[in-house]
Amino acid sequence: MLRILTAFIFFTRLPFWKLAEVPAEYFKNIVSRWALVGWFTAGLMVIVLYAGSLVLPSGVALALAMITRLLITGCLHEDGLADFFDGFGGGTNRERILAIMKDSHIGSYGVIGLICYFGLYYLLLSNLPVELAGCAILAGDPYSKGIAGMIINRLPYARKEEEAKSKTVYSRMTTGEYLFSLICLLLPLCWLPEPVYFLAGLLPVATWYLLTTFMKKKIQGYTGDCCGATFLLCELSFYLGIAVIYTTTL
Repeated sequence: MLRILTAFIFFTRLPFWKLAEVPAEYFKNIVSRWALVGWFTAGLMVIVLYAGSLVLPSGVALALAMITRLLITGCLHEDGLADFFDGFGGGTNRERILAIMKDSHIGSYGVIGLICYFGLYYLLLSNLPVELAGCAILAGDPYSKGIAGMIINRLPYARKEEEAKSKTVYSRMTTGEYLFSLICLLLPLCWLPEPVYFLAGLLPVATWYLLTTFMKKKIQGYTGDCCGATFLLCELSFYLGIAVIYTTTL
């Protein structure tokens, strides 16, 4: 339980740290619990979405749900996505890409990337019925976090440990951790209303493979920013798949 608590402390900004003190080395193994944290963040988003849609237009309720996750996570993943776009957009070699991603300032690539991301996220889900959008979030958040977490099993960390922003380098998953993560990412797919929507799960896998291949070529590894960016882009591709299936099966 202490290892699970560590993941909630790292991936959210809620005061879980008050419950217990955890050893620093536990933070090296939090990625395998990332999908489980997704159950929590997705659940709170959907509560806000459904409750808000009872008294507000569905589009406003969705916006509030999106803001809810941003507040819970402290924009942790979105910060990584902006740095990812800045680094790979503006960097011409490995050293320059890593230097740009470590810079706390946001550049034009990061701004444009975030605008495109939030715009697509909102449009994809707002054009679904509220019930389906909620089911998609309950499935897509933890599923995509679990898929993105597999990056640590494919690629090495691109920097030295002392150069890491969080001063922590994730350890590769053991067999037990891998199975735990796999269960946590697959179970939420049961929220999808029809089996045909399971096909949407193929897009995050393809997105993960393309992104990790790109990172391997450009920087020979991954960073924490790459993890956050991979999650958000995998999740976006999942919602794209849901939207396509919904539209073509009407």
